[in-house]
Amino acid sequence: MARLERLALTDFRNYRHLVWRPSSPVTVVTGENGSGKTNLLEALSLLVPGRGLRGARNADIVRHGVSAWGVAARFGGAAGPFDIATGSDPARPERRVFRMDGETLRSRAGLSDHLSAVWLTPQMDRLFQDGLPGRRRFLDRLVLALEPGHARELAAHDQAMAQRNRLLATGRADPAWLAALEDSMARHAVAASAARLSLAAQLNDAGGSTVPDGFPVARLEVVCTIAERLRDRPALSVEDWLRARLAADRPTDAARGGSGAGAHRADLALSDRATGRAAGQASTGQQKALLLGVILAHAALMARSRGDGPVILLDEPLVHLDRARREALFRTIGRFDTTVLMTGTDAEQFLPLRDLAAFVIPHDGELRPLSAPPSGFRPPDAGSPGGKPV
Repeated sequence: MARLERLALTDFRNYRHLVWRPSSPVTVVTGENGSGKTNLLEALSLLVPGRGLRGARNADIVRHGVSAWGVAARFGGAAGPFDIATGSDPARPERRVFRMDGETLRSRAGLSDHLSAVWLTPQMDRLFQDGLPGRRRFLDRLVLALEPGHARELAAHDQAMAQRNRLLATGRADPAWLAALEDSMARHAVAASAARLSLAAQLNDAGGSTVPDGFPVARLEVVCTIAERLRDRPALSVEDWLRARLAADRPTDAARGGSGAGAHRADLALSDRATGRAAGQASTGQQKALLLGVILAHAALMARSRGDGPVILLDEPLVHLDRARREALFRTIGRFDTTVLMTGTDAEQFLPLRDLAAFVIPHDGELRPLSAPPSGFRPPDAGSPGGKPV
């Protein structure tokens, strides 16, 4: 299992310079709002492909008053330690660079071969009330953790689609050129859709065997025209269908300014297997429990199929959970052999983890250790005496 051994932040959000060596695989980060709890989780989320748990631009990540930022981490793995780093490109600060064991990577997709991460944030509490892009990103993060090549398929599809959109906008595109781009879109869209269907099938087939006790068993469904056809047709046949549709849709897509078919149109439907109730019709607490159940079941599936679980980042995971579900979460966390970070404003709520987790408090861009909170604990002012920064 990949375990975080060292995390270094330079001019990242509110951290000018932080070097942190976790003392336990499970860490609870508590403190006031705005102290930098979520920033730690975001830093780790940026070490895997994508724009992290906030989807932020470089300009929003860098500490106020400077122009460049960096995140570097060392992980211990079965094959020995490895280092992953990302940050601003010195020549072009608006771009990010990635390094693996000191070597600059030409593609960030290679990071997934070494490290994966899943996360839950308070913003995801509205995942099933808001638009489909957030649900699709959630689904693709789960797929990417199991299938590192998924990022390359999505990137190739989106690149071909963007070129096709630009050509259609000119009104004078070469049909042969468009056909080549549509062929690329079709191949990569079908591959990405097949990977999404495979992930949903694996989680659905596992059923309750990977879902922790105390959490509802969810049923996942990939909703898109490509996935519908892949359920009972060969992939090559679906590629032919999609190529024909893209060619027929050229006038319509030119008028709308984008493609009406492709991997970017997929949605995720989630429901409670026991009741059949769709997540969008469930209470906020039930939705949170469904999402947590999926994330934890996915981590267990990874540990079973790949031999290593993802880094688990849970930002304010206890919000909207009742006591029974909180206790179920704590029991489950103790069974994972991977790095887990959780945040909260009240350390006492994490009391059941006092023998398992390390507790830290961010303060003035540093992390201060907090001994495991006793019963009745109330967090002191993080600036009070006692303990050196980690």
